[in-house]
Amino acid sequence: MKAIDNWFKRHRNPTSFWLHMVGIPACFVAAPAALLLKQWWTALALFVGGYALQFLGHLVEGNRSGEEMLLRRLLGRRK
Repeated sequence: MKAIDNWFKRHRNPTSFWLHMVGIPACFVAAPAALLLKQWWTALALFVGGYALQFLGHLVEGNRSGEEMLLRRLLGRRK
């Protein structure tokens, strides 16, 4: 539950929260959409659009995305 609590702490802004509530499912739907619809561009649009909404949410929130924090940690850059 610590991960869930951390997620909610990092997504307190209502705009950021709802951008994630739309963006996360869009990313998850991308792979099944590619397989079922056989239209790679639809899946790509869902995936890229979903991630774009989430990154926009982090801009609104004023914090880093989990992906950026992971990359910084792997590269040894904390700040």
